[in-house]
Amino acid sequence: MLGGAGILLAASPALAADVSYKTECIPPSISGLPPVQGTTKVQLTAPAEAKVGDSVEVVWKTVEAASKNPDVLDLEKDTVKPTGTIEVGGAATGTLQMEGPRQNPPIPKNSAMVLPDMKGTLKLEKAGEITLTPGAYNINVSKPISTDTKCSPKEAVQPGATIKVTDGGGTTSGGTTTGTTAGGTTTGSTTAGGTTAAGGTTAGTTAGGTDTGGSDSGGTTAGSSGGGETDFEGKEVSVAYACKTPIGDKNATSPVKINAKKNGGSFDLTVKFSKSVMDSPADIPADSVKPSMEVKLGGADKGTVHVEGPTNKEPIKSGEPIEIPDLTGTYKPGASGKSTLGPGVLTVKALGTTTTCTPPAGVAASLVLDTSSQPGGAVGGSDTGGATTGGGTDSGGGLAETGAEDNGTLRALGLVAGTAILLGGAVFTFTPWRRLRGTR
Repeated sequence: MLGGAGILLAASPALAADVSYKTECIPPSISGLPPVQGTTKVQLTAPAEAKVGDSVEVVWKTVEAASKNPDVLDLEKDTVKPTGTIEVGGAATGTLQMEGPRQNPPIPKNSAMVLPDMKGTLKLEKAGEITLTPGAYNINVSKPISTDTKCSPKEAVQPGATIKVTDGGGTTSGGTTTGTTAGGTTTGSTTAGGTTAAGGTTAGTTAGGTDTGGSDSGGTTAGSSGGGETDFEGKEVSVAYACKTPIGDKNATSPVKINAKKNGGSFDLTVKFSKSVMDSPADIPADSVKPSMEVKLGGADKGTVHVEGPTNKEPIKSGEPIEIPDLTGTYKPGASGKSTLGPGVLTVKALGTTTTCTPPAGVAASLVLDTSSQPGGAVGGSDTGGATTGGGTDSGGGLAETGAEDNGTLRALGLVAGTAILLGGAVFTFTPWRRLRGTR
């Protein structure tokens, strides 16, 4: 790499002693964890002497990061990428951007972080002694989703290396130029040397509210099975879900409405969620979030009806609303009379994890239908059966490909954040490790 009249210098390195400094690290916002104080130990390598006009390589070796990989996930090989900044002082001033490759050995749970060396190229434009001082750095993890942990000094840091620059003729008054830019996908805003929380806004609502109503008879009554009416709209029911996530219990409240359209002796169901409760806490790839529900039957009929939505068609960027499409399925009555349909167990599968959310006992029904028993229908007799009816299985029969176009938006129950916490936020938290807890 050429730099002005000089070549990139790596000879006669000046290896300074390790520099340790108190560090504040901000875990990804989806983790819900507060800033954690730690110690970073860095070793900088740079040429001891060089000439004006030369470009020199500076190497940042992280001897000790201010974190461990907690006992949640094993980090895969080559998923960790550090970037950072070095403050240039003395005869020149400026900031040198440092970047490391996405290269690391597998990092087991509850073990020390192993970060690859970062490098940067510094153009020398003025004679004199130049000091190099390590500063803020960022750790990006690419899998299962991209997350960032941002660390910045919380005390004055001593220089890690000094370069004696001699006059080679034709000096300029410039300072330094940066040879590399800090790479890595970030999930939030960053300022050089500053401290900002990574990730998007996590504004999940806490449960606490009770569902509206409390009996299965509270829904909107639809027309008889033999009548001329075909479209039946349910009432909106507020459901305080209790969610079981892989990293703990979470609560989330969302209004739910169940609509039906008569189709012969059966009914095509559409379950709609409304009222945004949070934005995406991190970058989420396409086809990675899939919701489903077991609609609870009551009144004349018993059991459940499986409804589900398609996966997200497009990637969801951090900070953008997570829009979950309508859940659809087919209800084939197993009894004649007035049958109620209410919100049941909700399941969200995201990137290999499963979050299950259960409504409170006695949640109100959203819809009441006049039904006529159909062969092979949801036969009554037990609330524990979970009779899935035609078209409601994973085979997809009878499921409308509405996708995001129909947008019965649950712009992401806190349950989606729960899976994202496991996938991203828990990847880089710090010692002492705190278990994530949902609001109870």
